[in-house]
Amino acid sequence: MITQPHHVPERLALLSGSAVDTFLTEGLLRGEQVHSGIDLAKVVEPLPEDDARWWVEPIRTLVEDAMFEFGKDRTRADAWLAPRLHATLRLTRREAADKRLWNHLALAVAPDYVVWRHQSDSTQRVAAERFRGPSDRQCFSRLWWAAELFRNGPDYGPVEIACGNQDLIHTVLRKDLLDHRPTAQALVRLLKDGKVTTGREIEGLSVAINAAGATLIYDVLAPDEPRNPARLRDWITEAETAPPVSRHVLPEGPDEDPVPEESLAALTDYFAELFETAPVRGRKIED
Repeated sequence: MITQPHHVPERLALLSGSAVDTFLTEGLLRGEQVHSGIDLAKVVEPLPEDDARWWVEPIRTLVEDAMFEFGKDRTRADAWLAPRLHATLRLTRREAADKRLWNHLALAVAPDYVVWRHQSDSTQRVAAERFRGPSDRQCFSRLWWAAELFRNGPDYGPVEIACGNQDLIHTVLRKDLLDHRPTAQALVRLLKDGKVTTGREIEGLSVAINAAGATLIYDVLAPDEPRNPARLRDWITEAETAPPVSRHVLPEGPDEDPVPEESLAALTDYFAELFETAPVRGRKIED
């Protein structure tokens, strides 16, 4: 298994997609040889030096702690790392949508973590998309977005539950419906209550939710309070003085209002009814 590059940058930067392929060698994808980091540093676009969010050290120590803690069960690292990565790397959604940031984090800062977390036991290889893929597949962007979409205001508890189920984050992160906060929280509640558990059930329910959404506007059934952008801006500004996130208790996210309980309860009940006739492969629906 590879270690970190000899040269790890002090600050995050932007690495274009066209520059990525040079460093995605077969040796790296097989976890046999990592680049030195020196040549990669020559092709990045720097981020503003006066922004404390781009320091690498807090992220680097997080991934090292994750590898140490979850060495015997790599998938469990997702639920631990996702909320802590989100609380450490405080981004706007616009910033998080820039794939160049995630390219740099995966290739320059923590390629050893990508290999450790996603190397296939059968092929002994890592899919290239874990370094530079879409947001629901790339190693770090999938965790950040999962935390962003599943947090309930400042509460990362639902993120732990969601990221503890690989089927949920693999299936549902691709769905636009998760931009509706009550929908995300209702899915987590169904998972927590044990009403939806398997990958087939999650996939079937998500299909049913999308289909029903074509005729039913969830904003009407389960209204949500508009977000206050000032609270997010304040939280991002506080990154300069924020202490490192705790390894033992969940951090707190932006001080935003949680999903209204009435909306969450209504949508959870509706989804539970919807699930009874959802197209779950292998399940027989009684007449």
